[in-house]
Amino acid sequence: MNERAGTPALPEDLIDIDELVSAYYDREPVEPVVFGTSGHRGSSLDGAFNEGHIASITAAIIEYRQELGYDGALYIGRDTHALSEPAQKTAVEVFAAAGVEIRIDARNRYTPTPAVSLAILRANGAGTEAGVRVEGPGLADGVVITPSHNPPRDGGFKYNPPHGGPADSDATKKIAARANELMKDWRSIPRMPYEQARVARTTGTHDYLSAYVDDLENVVDMEAIRKAGVKIGADPMGGASVDYWAAIAERYGIDLTVVNPEVDPTWRFMTLDWDGKIRMDCSSPNAMASLLQIMGENAPYDIATGNDADADRHGIVTKDGGLMDPNHYLAVAISYLYANRTGWNADAGIGKTLVSSSLIDRVAGELGRNLLEVPVGFKHFVPGLLDGSVGFGGEESAGASFLRFDGTVWTTDKDGLILCLLAAEILAVTGKTPSQLHAELVDKYGPSAYARIDAPATKEQKSKLGNLSPRTSRPRSLLVNQSPTSWSTRPATTNRSAASRSQPRTPGSPPGHPAPRTCTRSTPSHSRAPSTSRRFRKPQRTSLTAPSTASL
Repeated sequence: MNERAGTPALPEDLIDIDELVSAYYDREPVEPVVFGTSGHRGSSLDGAFNEGHIASITAAIIEYRQELGYDGALYIGRDTHALSEPAQKTAVEVFAAAGVEIRIDARNRYTPTPAVSLAILRANGAGTEAGVRVEGPGLADGVVITPSHNPPRDGGFKYNPPHGGPADSDATKKIAARANELMKDWRSIPRMPYEQARVARTTGTHDYLSAYVDDLENVVDMEAIRKAGVKIGADPMGGASVDYWAAIAERYGIDLTVVNPEVDPTWRFMTLDWDGKIRMDCSSPNAMASLLQIMGENAPYDIATGNDADADRHGIVTKDGGLMDPNHYLAVAISYLYANRTGWNADAGIGKTLVSSSLIDRVAGELGRNLLEVPVGFKHFVPGLLDGSVGFGGEESAGASFLRFDGTVWTTDKDGLILCLLAAEILAVTGKTPSQLHAELVDKYGPSAYARIDAPATKEQKSKLGNLSPRTSRPRSLLVNQSPTSWSTRPATTNRSAASRSQPRTPGSPPGHPAPRTCTRSTPSHSRAPSTSRRFRKPQRTSLTAPSTASL
């Protein structure tokens, strides 16, 4: 832990925006295009996110969608990172030159990831009697330009196909491979000057904000929040949700204050994260220190919330419990939703990642719901959310989404805004905060504990991890006194304890500067319910893959 973690950023912590943007245009690509679980990320200062990268990725996406016959509009959104605007301009130039119909924000402002997902799904039939189409002519898809909660120096670029969620590994590997070929001569990629591309016949606009905000009442009980007078303090953390929170308050007449409406690509108003860096991680008590201070004694809000830069993650702060552990809130959200969403399919399952708390397993068992346990990556929840067979999909990293009241799809990408609003709905309907309800779950099912270990890794190590599979992995021990495969069939009340595992450090890495959190290891540990525990139902479990060390 850095000694300055949780303290305000100082001038020496801030990036030089002019240098960052100049490097985007002036420096040649050094690093290859690599899609992680959420697209290609990197910094122009490292030669990992430059004009050549974005032109090549865009051209590769054009070829990919042509190959699959996607010929509808492509929806583009960007967050507030300094590199997002130049990257969008590059993408627009390449798309326009290829005659691709694109839809950019009507206000030329910032667009949360869930608003892009919603736009794609709506364009493809969500909300109609026929439902969402993922085959046939006229299919829409999209691009979200964001590195999520990464530091201000980074940029990110991800592709969402017609199902509205993150592209699967087959798609991203194909796009990345082709982009790296094109990048060898990226200056030859056809482009239209931005001022022409901006007004080209194929370039249109979409009112992402109004479409999203007006539709919220179909997924969250906004009227209950208004009637109960729940006081909400929403902190956009300098991200893309800044305009959305103000619009939500006005549209629904709820008592919501935008705690900090400032947008500054240096994020000078942030407190430093655990490693001494500026990072918009709404699940980190260090990054959320300012909001936690506001929610101390005599807090002006009943519920306070935070979102990362593209608003696909959520942070929940209560007066009685402080910042909630994401695992704790996910369990509460699931327990509440499946008891109060009567329009959902009676067989709608619960989706969780392998590294999420087994408290969710126990809740699922009591509810009598199927439990879909998947590797890390929200893309694994897309099919279930799309057809309504999964009512809720959530990751331990504070990312989740759930169905509309009528049991149809809302978004197939993570939505931090509805998870924040759900916390207010829970308080309005039950009269209890999510942290109080979590305490009740602990009393009923037994306590749970969770630990996350962040460790640096070299490119070679990341590559090896990315190539792991159940067949190639032979972990010595995943569970105490259990075989690796028993994880996918454990009952809800099983006492599960995972052995901690140390990760190799990057040779020569300076103290306090570990690699980005793409190489995390999580080791959940859960205690058996007390001796007076009741018997709970065992959830029907479905695992997409056997666990591998890459998922731990």
